[in-house]
Amino acid sequence: MHTDLTKGPITKNLLRFAFPLMVGNLLQQLYNIADTCIVGQFLGADALAAVGSAYTLMVFLTSILLGLCMGSGAAFSMLYGKRDFEGLKNSIFLSFCLIGAITVLLNVLVFLGLDWLLVLLQVPTQVVPLMREYLWVIFWGLSATFLYNFYANLLRAVGNSVVPLAFLGVSAVLNILLDVLFVVGWNWGVWGAAVATVLSQFVSGIGMMAYTLAKFPQLRVCRRQMHWNSKGLRQIASLSVLTCVQQSVMNLGILMVQGLVNSFGTAVMAAFAAAVKIDSFAYMPVQDFGNAFSTFIAQNYGAQQEERIRRGIRSAAVCAAVFCAVVSGAVFVFAPALMGIFIEPSQTQILSIGVHYLRVEGVFYLGIGILFLLYGFYRAVNRPMMSVVLTVISLGTRVGLAYLLSAVPALGVTGIWMSVPIGWALADAAGVWYYLRHKRDCLSFQSPGEV
Repeated sequence: MHTDLTKGPITKNLLRFAFPLMVGNLLQQLYNIADTCIVGQFLGADALAAVGSAYTLMVFLTSILLGLCMGSGAAFSMLYGKRDFEGLKNSIFLSFCLIGAITVLLNVLVFLGLDWLLVLLQVPTQVVPLMREYLWVIFWGLSATFLYNFYANLLRAVGNSVVPLAFLGVSAVLNILLDVLFVVGWNWGVWGAAVATVLSQFVSGIGMMAYTLAKFPQLRVCRRQMHWNSKGLRQIASLSVLTCVQQSVMNLGILMVQGLVNSFGTAVMAAFAAAVKIDSFAYMPVQDFGNAFSTFIAQNYGAQQEERIRRGIRSAAVCAAVFCAVVSGAVFVFAPALMGIFIEPSQTQILSIGVHYLRVEGVFYLGIGILFLLYGFYRAVNRPMMSVVLTVISLGTRVGLAYLLSAVPALGVTGIWMSVPIGWALADAAGVWYYLRHKRDCLSFQSPGEV
């Protein structure tokens, strides 16, 4: 099913397109949540700390590939909106070669630098063997991450968000079943949890590629489209590389905060590991709504429908605000129960730290909701550098304040939690200000690569 976002009712089509993305990424979160929940309940706090810290590192690494695929998806959406199908197929070929090569290079580097990464993260000595064992297996799944995200963003660019959801659903269920089998049934420990995740990722990655090539002949690249095109490559690079930088900077900041959290000991590490999963799960739908909004803007930008873009901005802002208000209230009220999913009741210190984190940060989800819309908008109108700037403001503030405030004895680890919403607010203010000052330039309808 394809949704042409250049036609029809805006809010209805935007929500219909966004819903499978939201459900899909919630399922994707189950990859690591299943690991975290089962590891936390059956293998103890040290194993939970290892898997949780490994998750933060993996989010950073996969964000490089995700950013490249998202940027390419924005270029695909613009070309689809212009109905330039020859250009679209050539862009598919160029971006697949580019991102595939980067994936291979990244895989080699992370294997060579694994021990150095563990030192950088200040992982406590008792956790190092478990985290190394987990990561050694998990790194083998990077190529599967590339395949899934490339073809998922390709299909979403042409208005199909249902097929990626289906493959994620299958792989998420498989991940949970394999977790139970390997960790609980066969006692494979954290190694088993990692194997379950990697196998599930390959099911979704290879499955998405095979299905797309078999069922969407209009997206198959023929020999005549497999050629070097310097202008086309610049178009892909102008969006893909900067979106990659934006995603990487965002997650590098989170990785730096993880190192600070680790310095507070295993209890804080375990609480943070569980709370971050809840946090990500809570605002993931609005992040995916921002990605759907980006596709909407990009298609209409390619079709040069300025008024429809303006109306879409208003509609998306209202939808995001309502969602964030509901989720913030739910997380604040149910924080103890949510932490109890991952942590045994006897671990009172860990539970208390995690609940405190969720109640400090969860009240301000509107800030991250607006920021995701701004990221999506600037990527879609060929201003990916502005997304990078907003990310630097948000994460730079977060990292700087985290180290500064946590050094205040009266605050301690609470200072890390407080730095997050402050960073969101400053980035939101900058993004809205830039749009109001440069609205006409942002909607000048330049082709990809011209800015």
